[in-house]
Amino acid sequence: MLRRALRLGVGRCPLGRGLGTRRGGSTLDWDGKVSDIKKKIQSVLPGGAWNPLYDTSHLPPEHSDVVIVGGGVLGLSVAYWLKRLEKRRGAIQVLVVDRDYTYSHASTVLSVGGIRQQFSLPENIQLSLFSVDFLRNINEYLAVVDDPPLDLQFNPLGYLLLASEKGAAIMENNVKVQRQEGAKVCLMSPEQLRNKFPWINTEGVALASYGLENEGWFDPWCLLQGLRRKVQSMGVRFCHGEVTRFISSSDRMETASGEEVTLKRIHEVHVKMDRSLEYQPVECAIVINAAGAWSGQIAELAGIGKGPPGTLQGTKLPVEPRKRYVYLWHCPQGPGLETPFVTDTSGTYFRREGLGNNYLGGCSPTEEEEPDPGNLEVDHDFFQDKVWPHLAQRVPAFESLKVRSAWAGYYDYNTFDQNGVVGPHPLVVNMYFATGFSGHGLQQAPAVGRAVAEMVLEGHFQTINLSPFLFSRFYLGEKVEERNII
Repeated sequence: MLRRALRLGVGRCPLGRGLGTRRGGSTLDWDGKVSDIKKKIQSVLPGGAWNPLYDTSHLPPEHSDVVIVGGGVLGLSVAYWLKRLEKRRGAIQVLVVDRDYTYSHASTVLSVGGIRQQFSLPENIQLSLFSVDFLRNINEYLAVVDDPPLDLQFNPLGYLLLASEKGAAIMENNVKVQRQEGAKVCLMSPEQLRNKFPWINTEGVALASYGLENEGWFDPWCLLQGLRRKVQSMGVRFCHGEVTRFISSSDRMETASGEEVTLKRIHEVHVKMDRSLEYQPVECAIVINAAGAWSGQIAELAGIGKGPPGTLQGTKLPVEPRKRYVYLWHCPQGPGLETPFVTDTSGTYFRREGLGNNYLGGCSPTEEEEPDPGNLEVDHDFFQDKVWPHLAQRVPAFESLKVRSAWAGYYDYNTFDQNGVVGPHPLVVNMYFATGFSGHGLQQAPAVGRAVAEMVLEGHFQTINLSPFLFSRFYLGEKVEERNII
């Protein structure tokens, strides 16, 4: 019975119907009380001015309707859509907590900024179709009065995926699904490849799929800063700190089949301030776990996965940090300005970077080769041994390339099925997820943020049904396999 309920999805009480975070009153009631208290104190203080003895401007507020853990592009997108879809302006108080305010370790800004519809799952295709529309009309969504317009520097040159004889049938089926969902993708034979891209060596290539519209790459930093600027203008608050604890209450419930489960509700989030031992408790109604590569740790803080193995309570959020390298190289005789984002049969990928014959690329390691995620140091031997041979074989001009720089970033890697986790936890009823996209979270962030906001405000997905991405699949053992992971 429990399994059937999880598959159908548990009904939710939308946030919009009860925004109060304190018993016996709404957020607005509490703000009014605080204002009255301040006025009374002000009336008896010499000089009449409100001068607190201790500067608390760096602290988060004492209460917020929604606390978003993680200030990357996914967290900011959730914040944006919560404010955009709220029934009355200012009705929802949103706080974004992030420990990396410089974004020096953020997956968003360390990515290569690609966006594509060439996925195998209809849900991923739909997410990217909406997201590319959002990006191409960015200033209709994120414009701020008196601020300059955003320029994402979108390069609509498409993705070119190459398949061997072994993968050709899968590629054909994927393209069929992509077209059914409205993506503009064509199949190309090796001869057609050579005619359109004469710089490519088609040895070992049986088939290729090429995105004709709405694929390419953009500036991730610009999107991040644009979202941040916009949500600040909408009243979203930010805090530089680390979530260290959740305070919650529990209720036992028996299902129709007699199974006993414990439901938890988070009432308070403890935020430890940067370079300090102090923390600030924040009362809240909803918590959004958008902590990227560290979202598994945040879930553990909430008690997720702490029950007996094999039970729903003992099911962990299977998201962990995986380190990925990006290399930048120069090649004077390399492919020209019309070069798409190329993914080889080996999994190696590259794209152009700017106009000066520079290129970005890399390759995901095998499970046995996974590097230590404890730091962001770059392994230059990995390029020499695992990346460059495939590049030079596919593009002979790359024989003479010279690496100019490199960096590493994190995937929020879902070890279960490499797909996103979206929506509420079935037992910690007011924690919602926007994580686990394993490398394609940036490109799908606008649509994922909208989906999470719909679930929070209305209790269900409205525009794109992302039920296959719910947390409950980990307990049920129902993998949602995406075949096109780069």
